[in-house]
Amino acid sequence: MSPWLILAAILLPLLGGGVMLVFPMHQRAIREVWVLCVTLATSLLAELLLMHTPAETLNLLTIYSGLSFAFRVDGLSRVFLGIVAVLWPIAIVYSFEYMSHEHGESRFFAFFTMTYGVVIGIACAGNTFALYFCYELLTLCTLPLVMHEMDGKARYAGRKYILYSMTGAALAFAAMVFVYHYGELDFTFGGSLNNVEGQETLLRIAFLLGFFGFGVKAAVWPAHGWLPSASVAPTPVSALLHAVAVVNAGIFAILRITYYNFGTDLLRGSFAQWVMMGFCCFTIVYGSAMSWRMQHLKRRLAYSTVSNLSYILLGASVMTGAGLSAALLHMVAHSVFKIILFFCAGAVLCQSGREYVFELPGLGKRMPLTFAAFTVASMGLIGIPPFAGFFSKWAIAQAAVESGGVMGAVGCAALILSAFLTGLYQVMVIVPAFFPTKEQASDVRANEGYTEAGWRMKTAFVLLMLLSLAVSFGVASLSRALAACVGM
Repeated sequence: MSPWLILAAILLPLLGGGVMLVFPMHQRAIREVWVLCVTLATSLLAELLLMHTPAETLNLLTIYSGLSFAFRVDGLSRVFLGIVAVLWPIAIVYSFEYMSHEHGESRFFAFFTMTYGVVIGIACAGNTFALYFCYELLTLCTLPLVMHEMDGKARYAGRKYILYSMTGAALAFAAMVFVYHYGELDFTFGGSLNNVEGQETLLRIAFLLGFFGFGVKAAVWPAHGWLPSASVAPTPVSALLHAVAVVNAGIFAILRITYYNFGTDLLRGSFAQWVMMGFCCFTIVYGSAMSWRMQHLKRRLAYSTVSNLSYILLGASVMTGAGLSAALLHMVAHSVFKIILFFCAGAVLCQSGREYVFELPGLGKRMPLTFAAFTVASMGLIGIPPFAGFFSKWAIAQAAVESGGVMGAVGCAALILSAFLTGLYQVMVIVPAFFPTKEQASDVRANEGYTEAGWRMKTAFVLLMLLSLAVSFGVASLSRALAACVGM
């Protein structure tokens, strides 16, 4: 398989979205056909890359010695590619119905489509320079989506997003400079540094710069603040930010610098590892506690994302093969469950205008499919067997305990406490929706006139529920596949 297929997968959605910016498609039917065709063709190219991975590296352009736009597909790339290739077309189908109630559809779908190409660029980046370039391009493509409404809240969320992202970019750039000076930018499993002796402390500090820099998009505390604010964006954007593209790009970048640049031999057992694990543990508990407090449904889910992203990073911070495999398993499981939850919140908003948890009593009987999907995804997010969320959390906890030391025990305790809080804040939505109390009778009467969303949203729910069940009941095979992807 030619490596030029990588370039085709990147450029097709970029050009497809760019055409819509230059020539706005005001007729909805034409626009939807165009977007769907571009998206399906891109996913097909991504699937071809998964099945027939090119052995060669595509070196597009060398800027300077060691600074090149190089792209290739390895095991870690295949995990990220698989997530976006499956979920993006479903998100597009859902978005067609959701955005029919909004303005600026051509602009929205143009940037939404372009973002797909940028995410594939991140997944297939062959070195830190190409990864960093695509990572920053992702900020530029998603900023108009965050600010889509262009009201006061959207502008504030956009300013916050760009400020956090620019700060993170500066820190990540500094880390990249150290990798370039003391080694190579090309990704090599085990680390690409070749001039470490006597510079261990300096390089560990440089790693932490990269961790907190890329950790902005991964919503590591205290750089998480942009994520809940960005929930003002249209729900397909929220799902894009919180489940599929942006936050997973942050996770992916941290995995790259940890396992493919600095290397676990340099980091394991050092202060750099303890700092990373400590911030992950705190973020896990903090995000869950804030979710429990939030009454706004999308903000509740946003803080849940903050917590679950650090589940993934905690697994990665163990810096063992078991930890990395567990992190990837939770990355897949969380992506599937969280996109369902956001889509359900969006359907409720479209059909009823309800945004707050206390407004939902009785609505489960009016929108049974929506809340059935919400329930399935909640069980997965909480980690109730046999859903994949249980097995991914178990694997992370097991890897943390096996690593030994105080931080491993702290990580396990953080997971248990977070799982308990997750059960509380998700059940507080589900139970009143299906079984309202007498005191909530007025809310039930207020929700009597609402019905399910249209066929496109319902199709997305059915497909995602089937996917979540396939992931859950096939978790053993999935775990082996993910371990094989990273050579474990």
